[in-house]
Amino acid sequence: MTTPLDHTAPPVARRAAVDLAAVREQWGDLLAAIGRRPAAEWPPRDSRAYIDGHLAEQADTVEDEQPAATVGRLPLLLREHPAPLNLDALDAAIEVERDLFDLADAVAEYVQRPIRPARDSRGRFITDQADAADPARWHYQAQTSPGSRAFGLHWAAVWLEGRALDEPAGDLFEAMPVLLLDQVATAARRSRRTVERALGRDGRSTTLAEPCPWCAGCLTGRTRPGGEPVVACSTGAACTAPADGRRSGEWRGADLVALWVALAAARQQPAA
Repeated sequence: MTTPLDHTAPPVARRAAVDLAAVREQWGDLLAAIGRRPAAEWPPRDSRAYIDGHLAEQADTVEDEQPAATVGRLPLLLREHPAPLNLDALDAAIEVERDLFDLADAVAEYVQRPIRPARDSRGRFITDQADAADPARWHYQAQTSPGSRAFGLHWAAVWLEGRALDEPAGDLFEAMPVLLLDQVATAARRSRRTVERALGRDGRSTTLAEPCPWCAGCLTGRTRPGGEPVVACSTGAACTAPADGRRSGEWRGADLVALWVALAAARQQPAA
């Protein structure tokens, strides 16, 4: 479940929440990337699938190849891969999962109330089972149980978002100290960069091999954080491409469909 961002929270808390949300929203793509060979192509496969999806909708056809897997269709737990095809993606997933799990342990140690004691019918002290089973509680890993790690990184990120934003949960949590909140924000930003770098979404630029099909200008592709692909023509606003298919010399999001159709048509033209 995505929690609406609390705009009354401190800026550092909002930054941490945004970065943690970006990690969990892209986590499924990272897990899927582990099983695919890295390819030097632009846009990345998941962005290309986004474009192809719009083309398929326009043509009202169903493609044989499924679009890139998204969070809603993937198991969100990092599993063993006997023969991973993308070691960079695997290393990134292991690093981010370890860092956020350890971070949740550290945060829980500072802000989470211990399980209350209770008394049985004979007056003996026992563990309050209802308090122990509180779904908002973070459970530590033990020799006999993975604790909250069993629910995967997605839950760890959601739980950390809630603690960063100091969401109400009765008396289960105290407010996070400022120093700890800074550490959470730093770790969240580092994890987001690790995920986006592994997915090729870290703002890198690539010069496309083909010129603009309208003005023959040089086309440069960029994949921004979050995965949105953008193509810019070196001619800028003077590019002769139809205005409804671009904005200020750039194509982004669904507007890239018009550019991809024109590039495909140009490839089919006989050489002069």
